Amino acid sequence: MSLFLFLTVVQAIIAAALVAVILMQRSEGGGLGIGGSPGGVMGARGSADFLTRSTRWLAIAFVAMSILLAAVAVDATGGGEISSDLDRNVDAAPADPLAAQGDGAAAPAPATPADNDPLSESTE
Repeated sequence: MSLFLFLTVVQAIIAAALVAVILMQRSEGGGLGIGGSPGGVMGARGSADFLTRSTRWLAIAFVAMSILLAAVAVDATGGGEISSDLDRNVDAAPADPLAAQGDGAAAPAPATPADNDPLSESTE
């Protein structure tokens, strides 16, 4: 269970980093692009390449972590086989519990289906 919790925290960190990297990219409408000096590695083209590569690797890590978390969750919750056998060694209960008392009183009349229906309207 601690492995699952650790991987969930790592997954959340990757997801937050992925959201941040996507929001930093310059889109056609301007977006939230964080500019820098026009030249150098973090220039307009350099930062675009860096953010594109970062997005790609974070997305790959996110999908891989999702698959890993699913596998860990199956191992943590699975385990038993489904049994299709019925337990046939159960004693049958008496058909009428009032008749089993043996007090000599007459058994009440069986209820009609309308008596058992709580939604049926009362005709009284």
